[in-house]
Amino acid sequence: MPTRRKGTQPGEQLRVVVIGGGTGLSVLLRGLKHEPVHITAIVTVADDGGSSGILREEMDMPPPGDIRNVLTALADTEPLMEKVMQYRFSTGTGLAGHNLGNLLLAAMNEITGDFVTAVKKLSGVLAVRGDVLPASTQSIRLLAEMEDGSIVVGESQIPLTGKRIKRVFLDPEDAVPLSEALLAIEEADAILIGPGSLYTSILPNLLVRGLFDAVKRSPSPKLYICNVMTQPGETDGYTASAHVEVMYRHVGSPFLDTVIVNSADIPAHVLEKYAEKGATPVICDLERLRQLGLHVVAKPLVTFEDGYLRHDAHAVSKQVVSLIRRKRRMQKLEKE
Repeated sequence: MPTRRKGTQPGEQLRVVVIGGGTGLSVLLRGLKHEPVHITAIVTVADDGGSSGILREEMDMPPPGDIRNVLTALADTEPLMEKVMQYRFSTGTGLAGHNLGNLLLAAMNEITGDFVTAVKKLSGVLAVRGDVLPASTQSIRLLAEMEDGSIVVGESQIPLTGKRIKRVFLDPEDAVPLSEALLAIEEADAILIGPGSLYTSILPNLLVRGLFDAVKRSPSPKLYICNVMTQPGETDGYTASAHVEVMYRHVGSPFLDTVIVNSADIPAHVLEKYAEKGATPVICDLERLRQLGLHVVAKPLVTFEDGYLRHDAHAVSKQVVSLIRRKRRMQKLEKE
């Protein structure tokens, strides 16, 4: 295991750990990779749908989808290579529905005999800026207990039930975190949670017990980037504080310092588009967030791309780096 650093030296890059999965995390990383920080992305491996689910079952490997998205987001390659990584076959017996990047990870896993090594090797090919690590190399399934007491098995099935979620949990519950992920958290100058699906992208990481224990132990600032819109089947009607409280209930204790929320008004035509799918803006309930002891950063941090609302990756990234530097200056002054 690498030797632990003794703190960031003058002129050394800040080390930022980002925990999550899904589209939200990839959007953030596209901006953060242009900031003067070293990124370690710790990514969920609970996906069981689509191409990832098939490869997971047939090749006995962690699902590659979220890892692929993060590798692509952090890659420093030609645009064509990004298209290759994200290309999904539409025809072909056995190929239809598969993503080429997933197949590359599956091939590299077969060649190296180890999923973590496979991710590292493909990171080198793609000139990835930072490190990409699975939260665990074990085969993990995400389950949900709904408010009516029913149990839903599988990350891909949870949002489809039309029922409210009471809690999610892992099988096995004692999944072992990757040692390199623990070391990255220990050495981090800041830990970012999200953005991403609360129950199916963020919590599957935090429920890996040893991983959350490392997050909680870390004296570094812990920032949560809250989703802009609610997610049908997961967070219907949730405010920003509800997202935070769900995390706290699942892990058993508060652990965040700061929450970043969008304050920009969303155009009516965009709201209508999302309303058709049952999504509404996540309300920033400022007083409740402050009651939870959180520093709240509420700023216009969204953009509208390809028919969807996204976090403005560059604006959020600059805000994050500014917050980290400010907190480090305050910590330094407190020690003097």
